[in-house]
Amino acid sequence: MKNLKILYVQVILGIIAGVWIGYRFPQFWPTAKLISETFINMIRMVITPVIFLTIVLGISGAGDMKKVGRVGLKSLIYFEIVTTLALVIGLVTANLVKPGKGIKASHTATQQVTEFSEQAKHMNWGEFFSHIVPSNIIEAFAKGDILQVLFFSVLFAIGLKMLGNSGSGLLTTFENINKVLFNVLKMVMRLSPIGAFGGMAFTIGKYGFSTLIVLGKLMLTFYLTCIVFVFVVLNLVCRYYGISLWKLLGYIKEEILIVLGASSSEAVLPSVMQKLTAAGCEKEVVGLVIPTGYSFNLDGTTIYLSMGVIFLAQAFNIDLSLSQQLTVIGILLLTSKGAAGVTGSGFIVLASTLTALKVIPIEGMALLIGVDRFMSEGRAIINFIGNTIATVLIAKSEKALDITTYQTVVEKKKVPVTPGTPMAKAV
Repeated sequence: MKNLKILYVQVILGIIAGVWIGYRFPQFWPTAKLISETFINMIRMVITPVIFLTIVLGISGAGDMKKVGRVGLKSLIYFEIVTTLALVIGLVTANLVKPGKGIKASHTATQQVTEFSEQAKHMNWGEFFSHIVPSNIIEAFAKGDILQVLFFSVLFAIGLKMLGNSGSGLLTTFENINKVLFNVLKMVMRLSPIGAFGGMAFTIGKYGFSTLIVLGKLMLTFYLTCIVFVFVVLNLVCRYYGISLWKLLGYIKEEILIVLGASSSEAVLPSVMQKLTAAGCEKEVVGLVIPTGYSFNLDGTTIYLSMGVIFLAQAFNIDLSLSQQLTVIGILLLTSKGAAGVTGSGFIVLASTLTALKVIPIEGMALLIGVDRFMSEGRAIINFIGNTIATVLIAKSEKALDITTYQTVVEKKKVPVTPGTPMAKAV
């Protein structure tokens, strides 16, 4: 009975209950969707203020402006390299396994595909970077536009730092507000088993297991590719930096399960920021890397998109040449960044990519609609894991990671404590 008090055990029970209810009572899915969305909205209501306060407190409290710029540039370079690897792995796996072979493609466009296609037409990818600058910061906070809030937060932190000692009173106020928000978050996270239950009951109840029979090969290929990406590619990167992937995954296991149940990495954004800070990562690094990664480091989404393009090509018996597949990589490197934060962004990006490629019928996306929800959990988990690893690695490369704290909190090592240090005082 004592184990039932552990959050991740409760989340597992919530997921199992959600699968069973969704299967036995499929008509329950509208209510389950409402439960899941309510939980995610409760998390979203604290995301933007937490990001704002984390960045402001990190940079203004003890930040170095040159370091902020260096961390931002290093993050973008890292994100681009890793997402390119994810795209290539997705393309190679899809070409080897051929999940689209034998699928009977239909040229009949569904209403949903038409809607996504129209949204893709109206998206101006060239304006993505200009969109980062908010025209109205109140609107940015209200809409929860993470990139715009990030941009304003950095400027606000620099402005506050320029006040010197006269800004210390405001910093103290922000620290207290931040503590209140994390207390709110602790209350909300107690409901995560219910949120996970609702998310799984909705998915199984609405889409059922029958859709997996036809496209099961695609889904299985996608999940195997994600496993290879995490435990080969990301694991090698972690080992290069002297970080244990397994220990880090164990540290964030509760968040991984919540993402699985809620099918959204947003559900744990504030929680993982708090955990990484507690693990020894400096606030300014956590505040910059995590929010930026939610737009520029979507490893799971890029794997899904690259595999989706090849899958549809195989379903329509279209043999893409090497140059065409390299073009796919180039297009996805741009389009995968442009729909961050947009509902249904995966389909919008896929629609825009197919439109730009002009080889594969866009109507073929109807094949993916039924199984897409079953792969959204995988996308969200890989995105979350990728951003968590990126934060730790960039923090370590910037000497912004307290190794003693990290080894004690994450790796559970008994590190000798020197008298007079912060760790000794904490003990």
